Amino acid sequence: MFSVLTEPSYPKAAIGLEREAVTALSLQKEGRGQFGVRQAATIELPVNLLTPSFTERNISSPEQLQVLLEEAVSSAGLMNQKNWSVSLPSNTARTAILTLDNGTSGKGESEEILDWKAEQSFGAPAGELRITRHKISNDGEGKSRYFATAVKLSVIDEYETIFESFGWTAGLILPRAVSETTWLMRNETPVDSLLLSSQNDGFTAMLLRGDEPAVVRSVTCAENERDDEIYRLLMFYNDRFADPNSVGALETLLVIGKDLLPAKIKEISNEALGRTLRILRAEDVGLNVPVGSLRFDDLAAPAGLASYGWR
Repeated sequence: MFSVLTEPSYPKAAIGLEREAVTALSLQKEGRGQFGVRQAATIELPVNLLTPSFTERNISSPEQLQVLLEEAVSSAGLMNQKNWSVSLPSNTARTAILTLDNGTSGKGESEEILDWKAEQSFGAPAGELRITRHKISNDGEGKSRYFATAVKLSVIDEYETIFESFGWTAGLILPRAVSETTWLMRNETPVDSLLLSSQNDGFTAMLLRGDEPAVVRSVTCAENERDDEIYRLLMFYNDRFADPNSVGALETLLVIGKDLLPAKIKEISNEALGRTLRILRAEDVGLNVPVGSLRFDDLAAPAGLASYGWR
């Protein structure tokens, strides 16, 4: 799906920013579709230093974040790295699938309609957003569809100002959940897979059919409501997308976030779908995480972006 992103030569190193921590890493190739963590470090952030938001200021003290970001890069042994890919907290961006009705008269009109649809989906004027759009397959009625992400210019400027202070070039900047789906986009057959990515006010869910998104949902809920929302999401899939006669039925889940418990999600999937979904581990998706203090939850997004360096 993201072939347009991978045509340039992207670095084999990435930074992952989250509310609780910042991670810097580089990868090495270990075989066909397999990657290992070459260098990495995760540094915890103080409470309220980074408050991910689509509309509001994210960074309370750029100077403090700059110090801790430098510490993460130094601890990983990557101080000489100048070119990075960056994953931002999911709350910082908004993601949607935009559908273009048939009958538009030309490219100019299509662009205007897509901008209008983006404004309706993202809740802000197109002129205030940095929007990326990627053409995906048409829907069942033949209408054109685009996978789109948006970040407010005022918000992305907060992060890019810090990167520029180090003399860094951030060539690829994507929200966390989109970065994590990289690990599910290896299969060229139309098999369904689902990402559940935790965030501080709920979770993001992305249903992929093969290597393309079919459903994108950001669910805002309290922690004690999360299980019920995941159950509703799986029931929605069962009602709208499941085909018991199809070989591509949903069988696997990628679960990212320490507050999303695989055992509990297996239980929920069995209740909602009548079968237990397989929870993928790092090694199942092609990432070798060294035994120790490093956690797949912290590495998944930046490592997903760093893996583009070999594609």
